[in-house]
Amino acid sequence: MSTTTTQEAVGVDAPLAPEVRRSWWSDVWLVMARELRPVVREPFSVVFGLVQPLVFLALFGPLLAGSVGGALPGGGVWQWFVPGILVMTTLFGTSTTGSNLQYEMQTGAHERLLVTPLSRSSQLVGRSLKEMVPLVAQALLIVVVMLPFGFRPDPVGTVLGLALLAVLGVGLGSLSYALAIAVRKQEWMFWAVQQTVLFPLMILSGLLLPLESGPRWMQAAAQVNPLRWIVDAERALFAGDLTASAVLWGVLAAAATAGLGLVVGVRTILRSAD
Repeated sequence: MSTTTTQEAVGVDAPLAPEVRRSWWSDVWLVMARELRPVVREPFSVVFGLVQPLVFLALFGPLLAGSVGGALPGGGVWQWFVPGILVMTTLFGTSTTGSNLQYEMQTGAHERLLVTPLSRSSQLVGRSLKEMVPLVAQALLIVVVMLPFGFRPDPVGTVLGLALLAVLGVGLGSLSYALAIAVRKQEWMFWAVQQTVLFPLMILSGLLLPLESGPRWMQAAAQVNPLRWIVDAERALFAGDLTASAVLWGVLAAAATAGLGLVVGVRTILRSAD
C-alpha cells in the first residue's frame, strides 16, 4: 500500500506519525530507572545487605582493637576499620550483581530487553550506574550506625569518600555484568570466578588487618592491588587528610577500575549479539 493510499484511508489531512528520537543518555536513564524500581519497591534489600558488614564491625572490630588497636594509624580502631568495611561492602555488593543478570537471562527478560530500540551499550552503562544508589545508601547507614561508638569522620572527606566508592562500584558492577554475560552458558562459572578473585583482592587490600606486619611477598603483592590504594584513600579521606598522596592514588585506581569495567562490559554485551 502506498503512502498516498494510506493517507486517503485515514484522511487526506492526517499527519504522518513523527519519528521518535532518543539520545544515548536518555536510554541510559531509562535502563537505570528500570533497575532502580525493585530497590525502591523493596528498600529492605538495601538494609539486608548491611548484615555482613555490621557482623564484621561487631565481632571483628573488638578483636582488632584488643590485638593491634594501639598500633593502628589514624587515631583509633574505628577510624581505621570503618573505611575498610565500606570498601568491603562495595566489593561484595557490586561483584555479585551479575547474578541478577543471570536470572534475567534464565527468564528471558534480558533477551526481550536486547531487542528493544535501546542501544546495548546504554543497557550496560545504565545497569552499572544504578549500583551507585544502593551502595551510597548502605555506606551512609554504616557511618550513621558507627557514630555512637566513637567513629568521627571528617564531613568533607566523607562526601568525597562516598563519591570514590560510587566510582569504584560502577567499575566492579560492570565487570560483574560482563562476567555474567561471558559465562552465560556455564552459570556456575560466575561464582567460581567471583569467589576466586574476590578474596585475594580483599585480603591483599589491608582492609581487615594491617599488612605492615605481614611477610614481604604479601606486602609486595598488595602494592600492585588497586583495591589497596582505594582503601588507603578512604582512610585518609575519612580522617580529613584530603591532600594525602594516598587520595590521589585511590582516585586514579577507582577511575581506572570504572573505565576498565565499562569498556569490558560494553564490549562483552556488544559481542553477545554475535
